[in-house]
Amino acid sequence: MVRTRARCPSEGLLVCDANRSNAEPSDAPVAGAAPTAPAAPSGVLSPAGAPAKPPAWPRLVALALVLGGLVLGGRALGLHERLTVEGVRATVGGAGAWGVLVFVVVFCLGELIHIPGLVFVAAGVLCWGQALGGAASYLAALASLALTFVVVRGVGGAPLGGLERPWIQRALARLEARPVATVALLRVVLILSPPLNYALALSPLRFRHYMLGSAVGIVPPLLFAVFFFEWLLARVA
Repeated sequence: MVRTRARCPSEGLLVCDANRSNAEPSDAPVAGAAPTAPAAPSGVLSPAGAPAKPPAWPRLVALALVLGGLVLGGRALGLHERLTVEGVRATVGGAGAWGVLVFVVVFCLGELIHIPGLVFVAAGVLCWGQALGGAASYLAALASLALTFVVVRGVGGAPLGGLERPWIQRALARLEARPVATVALLRVVLILSPPLNYALALSPLRFRHYMLGSAVGIVPPLLFAVFFFEWLLARVA
């Protein structure tokens, strides 16, 4: 037991006993001490930490199964043999007033099961001629590209943005700097190539940039294809 004295302004000396060994620690902050941050709750990362990204491979495996299933299902149903130029022409012609809508649907399906898009362009020219066939092919091509992007991005996500390989990062940096122009240039060369569609959908590219670049980039090769098929039909006839 230690006896201490403190002077009180109104009562003179006040004697109080304090047991230092049993004294409870004070909650008041110590002068000059740095404040300590509250402990993070269990399972919550500190602000300096970063949330762990889920692995990309499960979604990529699921995407491979979906796309592979579509291609194999199309072959099992005989769609690759039926969706030829003449087959598409007969299907669209038999749809009557719904012909354009059927053409768009068949074009989208063909893109997913890896039937070349130029098959449908040629069928469009056969059905409606150069002007209307070219316009229908352009709209159907854009619809098929949009559907492919939605399916691939929805199932596989955008894992290419997380890859650390330098050449991938350089390519993505160019794509991010000028997304519309880059996509348009790729479309001029590769047109409706499914591997290009998948790569762009798996990158961090925004949907609107994908569609704008595609809408601009497919015009030159599509016009060339339309004029070529019209010329070829005239020669054959």
